[in-house]
Amino acid sequence: MMKARVATWLVALAAAAIAGCDDYEDWFPSPDSSTATGGFAGGFAEGFAGGFSVGVGGVGGGSFGDQHVDVSAVPPPPISGGTLLVTADKDLVVAADPDRDRISIIDLGTLEVETVLPLEEGDEPGRVTEGPPGTAHVALRRGGAVVTIDLATQQMHRRPVCPAPRGVAYDAAADLLHVACAGGELVTLSSDLEAPPVRELRLDRDLRDVVIEGDALLVSRFRSSELLVVSDDGAVAERVKPPVYVQERFGRTFEPAVAWRTIPLPGGGVAMVHQRSLVNPIDIDDSTQGGYSGFDCSTTVVQPAVTLLRPLPSEANPTPASPAPGAGGLPFGLLPVDMAISPDGFRGAIVMAGSRTVIETPLDVLEQTEQTGAVDDCASFRDQRSIPVPGEPIAVGYDEASNLLVQLREPPSVLRFGAVSGAHVATFLLPGERRLDSGHALFHGIQDVEVQMAIACASCHPEGQDDGRSWSFNPIGARRTQSLVGGILETAPLHWDGDMTDLDAIMSEVFEQRMGGIHQRPERVEAFASWLDTIKPVPVSEPADPAAVQRGEALFEDAAVGCASCHSGEKLTNDQTVDVGTGKAFQVPSLRGLAARAPYMHDGCAATLHDRFGPCGGGDKHGVTSTLTPAQIDDLVAYLETL
Repeated sequence: MMKARVATWLVALAAAAIAGCDDYEDWFPSPDSSTATGGFAGGFAEGFAGGFSVGVGGVGGGSFGDQHVDVSAVPPPPISGGTLLVTADKDLVVAADPDRDRISIIDLGTLEVETVLPLEEGDEPGRVTEGPPGTAHVALRRGGAVVTIDLATQQMHRRPVCPAPRGVAYDAAADLLHVACAGGELVTLSSDLEAPPVRELRLDRDLRDVVIEGDALLVSRFRSSELLVVSDDGAVAERVKPPVYVQERFGRTFEPAVAWRTIPLPGGGVAMVHQRSLVNPIDIDDSTQGGYSGFDCSTTVVQPAVTLLRPLPSEANPTPASPAPGAGGLPFGLLPVDMAISPDGFRGAIVMAGSRTVIETPLDVLEQTEQTGAVDDCASFRDQRSIPVPGEPIAVGYDEASNLLVQLREPPSVLRFGAVSGAHVATFLLPGERRLDSGHALFHGIQDVEVQMAIACASCHPEGQDDGRSWSFNPIGARRTQSLVGGILETAPLHWDGDMTDLDAIMSEVFEQRMGGIHQRPERVEAFASWLDTIKPVPVSEPADPAAVQRGEALFEDAAVGCASCHSGEKLTNDQTVDVGTGKAFQVPSLRGLAARAPYMHDGCAATLHDRFGPCGGGDKHGVTSTLTPAQIDDLVAYLETL
């Protein structure tokens, strides 16, 4: 019954508008044709009028025999989104391509791809911001640097900033560039390309985007969806989050999670594009089909939302007000990875990477506050529209005429959709090798070109990591989402309880039974496994105290303490299921990338690594640490944060 309702919703939303195509090339001109073309529009109209073949849960077009397998020669990284800049004068588009380590510049006047700038292998370019007139800055997520581009000469200058740069924002009044880093660094650079950083702050880990608001900086955190208000003296003056949302009609409560994108609002404040995750217990026993999935906002366990946050007073907003619980809901969709605001400031467009749609919404629909009263956004979505997108969208922007510009990772291109009609009107093909990969697609909710999932692996494992949440499951209790980085399949058995022997068990019990996915042929499961084992940990920041790290390593390796008796080998796990004094036997997790995945323990009871050595950590059955001094615990934590 659940799968039939999902299929009905998919047809109604037209998310399967690309059904009937064996591959994306059917919708795009060949590389030898004109760069900008409207050729897709007719094909889209024909496909729409001709109806759809939708396969969900093995019903309809998604049968076993229809599944094809694509394996990219170079595994693409998990989707991060937000890689597109439209310059303020609306003349140019700068598109960062994390799959191919290059940057493309499109001239919107001539409708041509002006240049393609190659980067170093593995740089993974991400956020793009405009600098002083005629320049742009691009964060290299794994290159540890920011690239500054002279848009006239196409010359690039590379500046090291931190191991894992994420958000970038340019302050024109102060002529300063601010870079937020996953390791917690907030680095400020001057316009002198050879000068050292003006300032480097150490804030909370997992920083994402940075927005300039007068003398303050608004800095988002990725998994927690927290917004830090950083004053001009570098202190964190305030912390705000989207509100908890209670669906009273359905008795369900959601908490904010995973802030994929945070952008400035006209008049001050930010729009935070994030997920909302269910707090209520989820049934996962054998009798429950589709326990993780759903078909609308009354049944899904993860919802997309946009919350407008204005923590600071401004001329347009003299008295800051908290958003109302329930405000900012979006139509059902997966992975809201990017957002842009129209030139007139009245509309916003959100990319749903897993659903292959763009949701366009008036901003005032998202604007309800506590003063105007709470809303139940599951009732209706006033004046919002969904635009199906062929291929795999990752970023969005607007041109001068308020036409939508949507960047695709595969096939590499930028599409233009009409402001009024929402119809496709042009394609800008970007040079680049094919990166179509079935494992990557499955992870992001795309089972094949004809089938739309109701929840993606990336919904709870964004960028291959974790959502930082502890979920409540019936009948086993609380379980913290585990990270998938660093070769997770080699640490089998899987899950905290060690009840999943291998990926085949995960596909059967989790992908099919709980998520409602269709059964995958063995070759596609193999492609999925191959791609999963390419997910890399977040690059680790330099320690503040190297001497403390050395002392902590000695404690870790000390047989009397016993850490290395279980956390050994390359992945720092013996793959055993062990009772460490926390109630029952649990899998020994890998410690690789540990600093990036708070909270800790199987149920998330330890908010920090220091807390792991407190009451919920299991005592001396979990390493003999009761005899360690507070200073030694500090040293041990300093070492663990470098793994």
